[in-house]
Amino acid sequence: MASNVNPTVRRRRLGQELRRLREERGMTAEEVADRLLVSQSKISRLENGRRSISQRDVRDLCNVYAVEDRRIVESLMQMAKESRQQGWWHAFGDIPYSVYIGLETEAASLRIYEPQIVPGLLQTQTYAEAVIAGALPEASASEVEKRVQVRMRRQQRVSAPSPLRLWAVLDESALRRRVGGRQTMIEQLEHLCELSRLPHVTVQVMPFAMGAHPGVNGQYAILEFPDTADSTVVYLEGVTSDLYLEKAQDVQSYSVMYEHLRAQALSADDSRGFIQDVTKEYARESV
Repeated sequence: MASNVNPTVRRRRLGQELRRLREERGMTAEEVADRLLVSQSKISRLENGRRSISQRDVRDLCNVYAVEDRRIVESLMQMAKESRQQGWWHAFGDIPYSVYIGLETEAASLRIYEPQIVPGLLQTQTYAEAVIAGALPEASASEVEKRVQVRMRRQQRVSAPSPLRLWAVLDESALRRRVGGRQTMIEQLEHLCELSRLPHVTVQVMPFAMGAHPGVNGQYAILEFPDTADSTVVYLEGVTSDLYLEKAQDVQSYSVMYEHLRAQALSADDSRGFIQDVTKEYARESV
């Protein structure tokens, strides 16, 4: 990017402002769509930041909302211009989860629950290659390599001067699932232990012995941002599409569930010891 502006975050902020203007006028998304002769889904996507918005769209919406202050209109149009810039991830071509990458790039903290594999930000390159190739059996070698490169680039948030605050709760199965072979797992678990010692990274393990717990419904992530104007987002990854939850009630529900996960999982120190024990089990196996 030519500047420090994050296009994904700019779209979210712009969408929030447009929603606020619509609600102040007492209009529904359907009414606005009828006025502009567009679909209601377009208005919804513009407001939730999932769709790129043009300066013309902003101008038309401001006309519908009777925004008379030219400074507000110009500010919103500038946001629209900035939101159409490209983030670093666009250099890799079409990335299905580019919205998430934009949010992760801007986030101040990230809380993850992962029941199946080691989270992407904590993966070694060899482990990432095996995970991506296994998850996408019909992907070409070049597509797998592109996704691995993106994953490695994302990890710079963990080692940056002002790093991402990362908290990960992993199910024991993420440590036991043999991805890429014995040596790959040894290297991955050693890497996980090393990262867990960083002051801004916390790793906890949910052992099988804990039984049923609040994470049995699957993986999710909670992203929080440095600017209070940017609402917290819960991210649920899907096979063909992803879900982003921003309503206060949804965020609260997942946040409470995460607190229960953290309370029931092993402590950070005990988790590191647990991971080291599993690593030793791999090392003792016959080559």
